[in-house]
Amino acid sequence: MESIVRDLIDNEDVFIPMIIAGAILVGLFFKGVTKVITGNARERTKREIAAYIAEGSMTPEQGERILKAGDRGRHV
Repeated sequence: MESIVRDLIDNEDVFIPMIIAGAILVGLFFKGVTKVITGNARERTKREIAAYIAEGSMTPEQGERILKAGDRGRHV
């Protein structure tokens, strides 16, 4: 195993593209995780607002205004 690693490090024609490809994969992974976390938080907020509306402590218009305010920063 050590000889394979040494061969890759010594051969720049293979090593540098592997580093670049690895960095791209790590970036894509973290971007995906971020989208999942953001989506879950957004859905949780919608459910909480719906619960406030259902219990009567918030009007539907207020809930709609809050949700629209949160969408201003989204660039989808």
